[in-house]
Amino acid sequence: MSESKNILPCCQSAKKNKQTGFLSGLVSGLIPHTFCILFIIFSVLGATSATFLFKGLLLNKNFFYLLILLSFVFATISAIVYLKRGQLLSVKGIKYSWRYLTILYGITIVVNLLLFFIIFPLTANYSSKKNQQSNNGTMKQSLLTLKVSIPCSGHASLITSELKKLPGINEIKFRLPNIFDVSYDANQLSAEQILNLNVFKTYKAEAVKG
Repeated sequence: MSESKNILPCCQSAKKNKQTGFLSGLVSGLIPHTFCILFIIFSVLGATSATFLFKGLLLNKNFFYLLILLSFVFATISAIVYLKRGQLLSVKGIKYSWRYLTILYGITIVVNLLLFFIIFPLTANYSSKKNQQSNNGTMKQSLLTLKVSIPCSGHASLITSELKKLPGINEIKFRLPNIFDVSYDANQLSAEQILNLNVFKTYKAEAVKG
């Protein structure tokens, strides 16, 4: 009986550590990307004044590298707080808490990967269609494939948001890592006008074959 009494608290503690590590990793991975998530939400809602506030951050090429670094800084702070509370802030304590630390940093990495490879590309393509008609109800649909020098998919929403402001843009499709298929009405817009968009002064764009 004494053996089972000892095992139960140990199992409960391990389960609690897993839950704590998971939640801490989730928070550490998401919090640094709050600005980008808000930009996407406001962009989808059409709140141009709000998106303008975050546009300056997204025009910084190193912005998302800083966010990734911050996510690991938050994870490390969470780990230190956890270890200190359990009086485990030592080499021996770190070895004892390896499961918690593995889950914490593992979830932080997974959240970042999900954001950059799934969430950001999906949101960049969300609501990218613009139902527009050219003069006299006729449309001369053309396709321009752009290769844009964005550092990561986190900047894709900024590019699609800026492209959508042009008259004659019908649809924009983002493809990893940095390809944008732009469908536009050639009666209203030219490829040169698209390439002269202001945002492409920061993130260079070139026309490529799809």
